[in-house]
Amino acid sequence: MTWSGKSVLVTGAGGFIGSHLAERLTAEGARVRALVHYNALGSAGWLGGSDMRGDMEVLFGDVTDSDFMRGAVRGCDAVFHLAALIGIPYSYHAPRSYVRTNVEGTLNLLEAARDGGVGRLVHTSTSEVYGSALSVPIAEDHPLQGQSPYSASKIGADKMAEAYHRAFALPVVTLRPFNTFGPRQSARAVIPTIITQALAGAVVRLGNLAPTRDFTFVADTVDGLVRAGSVPGIEGRTIHLGTGREISIGDLVGLVGAALGRDLAVEGEAGRARPADSEVDRLLSDNALARELLGWAPATSLEQGIALTAAWIRDNAGRYRAGTYAV
Repeated sequence: MTWSGKSVLVTGAGGFIGSHLAERLTAEGARVRALVHYNALGSAGWLGGSDMRGDMEVLFGDVTDSDFMRGAVRGCDAVFHLAALIGIPYSYHAPRSYVRTNVEGTLNLLEAARDGGVGRLVHTSTSEVYGSALSVPIAEDHPLQGQSPYSASKIGADKMAEAYHRAFALPVVTLRPFNTFGPRQSARAVIPTIITQALAGAVVRLGNLAPTRDFTFVADTVDGLVRAGSVPGIEGRTIHLGTGREISIGDLVGLVGAALGRDLAVEGEAGRARPADSEVDRLLSDNALARELLGWAPATSLEQGIALTAAWIRDNAGRYRAGTYAV
């Protein structure tokens, strides 16, 4: 598919990944309807300062409103679903809100897409649905384990997407990014947390340093999403977007320090650690299916991505609170 002239809905378009995706699709000529969560300030999130905002239709609403979602989807050729509550720590305090947004919100979108005859719906999952890896690298048939209310809600959303494909032949493709990072990511995520603290001083406070993650730069995740929206014959598939490289949180601090040219000390902070049985110890992707079906491969190394992210955060330091733990 060429995106020129195609009508596309992006949910969660004001967020970290969603804003980059909305801009990429707009640059490729799509008529983008960017769904941003309604708020009293009328903020469009990261799209508020985008040079491309005027080239999109910014729509304020809520995926938990089924009537609204039917109107949002109407007339769209494709839908990219990124709207979600994603903060893992907050999910321990407000699990019902995660079910409402992530499960019920996805259900509302699936129903709207079914009624609207959407040609392709790309549903965005997360590697957190696997919990601590039982085997590595993690392939798409790895068992799902709900080790936090957040991951359980995403498992529920993924299964609804699967059910709508099987039961109603809805043309859904599910993508599972592994730990996307990059410019615009909030300090709830570990790489911006380390960078913001490192820019403010020589001590970085973190929770558990032992877990390993597979970090994927945001431009690569967006490229996978765009491909999943257009490659034919992949309906019903679940596909990983990851680099196939893992690094511990402790070693990640060293990479950030190297990018910033400074030595960093690490201190543990109990309040930042997950409950013991909820901690995901290891995530490492098998991206063979993405390479085969999407022709996708990561183009940005972890080191390159950290340097780009650190430079962006340095230029936008006023958007972050280095001394505050963002839940």
